[in-house]
Amino acid sequence: MQTRQLRSLRARLSASVGCQTLGMAVERPRRVEVRPFPSNRRIVTAAMRAGRRRVPMYGLMDVDVTTANRLLASHDPPWSLTAFVVASVARAAAAHPEVHAYRNWRGQLVTHHYVDIATMVEISTPQGPFAIPHVLRDADIRAVPELTAELRQVKRDPSASFSGRLLERAGPAATRIPGTLPAMYAVMGRSVTARQRTGTVAVTAVGMFGGGAGFGITPLTVMSLDVIVGGMSQRPRVVNGQVSVRDVLDLTLAIDHNVVDGAPAARFGAEFRALLESAAAISPSD
Repeated sequence: MQTRQLRSLRARLSASVGCQTLGMAVERPRRVEVRPFPSNRRIVTAAMRAGRRRVPMYGLMDVDVTTANRLLASHDPPWSLTAFVVASVARAAAAHPEVHAYRNWRGQLVTHHYVDIATMVEISTPQGPFAIPHVLRDADIRAVPELTAELRQVKRDPSASFSGRLLERAGPAATRIPGTLPAMYAVMGRSVTARQRTGTVAVTAVGMFGGGAGFGITPLTVMSLDVIVGGMSQRPRVVNGQVSVRDVLDLTLAIDHNVVDGAPAARFGAEFRALLESAAAISPSD
């Protein structure tokens, strides 16, 4: 009896496999590629590990940037939206310096009364496209066209950026020496001298690589404040009592809860929104 049942089961399985095979026009090989992990990705994974002790608070904002888009597009060539966001967040952070404070080696709270923005610029490398952090100095007092020109210069010539030169010269060696990257990020996270070279606020623009609306979420790394620029789309908004179609930009704020509470973070977010929606950083009176 058991032998008969086993034969029947085998017959049904064979029929099932046969039907699946008939449904396939060509049976393709199951190819697998194994290659060394890129050295530039080791830098990124080390940065992610460096932020594991930070406790991020996230805020999702959809901001009406219709006025800003009109002013940016009125120039030839158009000014950069990323540069506008950088200028706006820098001005808001300068008014609320507690949001980009951090603790030094002794556990003391360090507050900078200037704002250097580290933003990502995608460049070409032998291992493929890679985003390097470029520091825009004194972004809280600089104009949008100046920031735009600097970002485009780094895009054309990565050696114009300190991090670009460092990646080219020391990046491959640093990724091969055990412990180098964790030590580097530990120094960047606690040392005042290192922070003066690497920036105090991070801006990550991911929305430019995909169309439509959407928020980006990333963990904190070294900075206590990270602004993630998401997607932009047209949506209905009420303006002066009338419904109209507006350009709306999705933004994510990530702030280290270890150094700032929710209320100061909310006040910073409100000022940041006001600066964006009024286009204060690029208004004719700026």
